Amino acid sequence: MKILAILVMGITLVFGAVDINNASKSELMSLKGVGSKKADAIISYRKSHCFKSVEALTEVKGIGEKFIANNKANLSVGSCKK
Repeated sequence: MKILAILVMGITLVFGAVDINNASKSELMSLKGVGSKKADAIISYRKSHCFKSVEALTEVKGIGEKFIANNKANLSVGSCKK
């Protein structure tokens, strides 16, 4: 599992930011400070809410402004798939 996360993280760094509205669990886990539980929380939240901005991640329990500051360069907001 660690190898997969490292591989996804490397691909993300090469090809661009993680789209918080459409990223897979492993893509979300490639972000600094996101483990399995936070990735699941993000996915659960976005099933009923569309992220309009990166800052909207603070609506997810356990994610604060410090997380966004540390990851902002690696985050993007694409269109919602509902």
